[in-house]
Amino acid sequence: MFTLNPEKNLLYGICLVGVLLLVGCSNNSDQRTDPGTLPTGRTAPSDTHLPAPPPETASGSELRIVFLGDSISAAYGLSEEEGYVYLIQQKLDSLGIDAHVVNAGVSGDTSSGGLSRIEWVLGTATDILVLELGGNDALRGIDLDVTRRNLAGIIEKSRRLNPGIRIIMVGMQVPPNLGTAYTQQFRELFPSLADEYGTELVPFLLEDVALVPGRMQDDGIHPTSEGHRIMAATMWDALQPVVEDATAP
Repeated sequence: MFTLNPEKNLLYGICLVGVLLLVGCSNNSDQRTDPGTLPTGRTAPSDTHLPAPPPETASGSELRIVFLGDSISAAYGLSEEEGYVYLIQQKLDSLGIDAHVVNAGVSGDTSSGGLSRIEWVLGTATDILVLELGGNDALRGIDLDVTRRNLAGIIEKSRRLNPGIRIIMVGMQVPPNLGTAYTQQFRELFPSLADEYGTELVPFLLEDVALVPGRMQDDGIHPTSEGHRIMAATMWDALQPVVEDATAP
């Protein structure tokens, strides 16, 4: 699991405050907030987004992979082609794997929002779900028990809709200024759920991105295209064996 050296905690905290402010871009009707304020006093940019795509029926042997996430998956501030989800589709294409990637990332989405739209997003023809939600819950101060129930609910609904679906849980971490106990409990939430439900786990998608110059946009909030390339490589390390298993004879 990704861990931080103690001397990097302050810098990491400042960076993740920005990363987690992606919640301020939300237009969700269930939990709406005003744009967040950065540590410098700047206001996080507002965002607009299209609704997540409706369910699609997989054709023949085509593998259907859905990314259910927030502005990290939605590639805020970049073109769709620069985002890590799009790069995953390119990787699959380059390997000749018959797969269709659905980007259901919505900026500002919470675990509650994901739970409310999971049936519409997945349908009954999804083979792999990448679950990248939960970071915004922490910024909004949502009780971790609620977040856990929501994420568990997404997993359970997904399996009812698509028996045999393979799920990859994407973990997030929060800044240390939220308190040692909360920080630890939040970090442990994702591997705990992955262990309980037998899912795969990406401990921290922003590893080698959040603290590296040039891999975050000027606003200090969202990854650059270079950052997304690193994230795509990190995601592929977890996704590749799942894809191979799903396509095995």
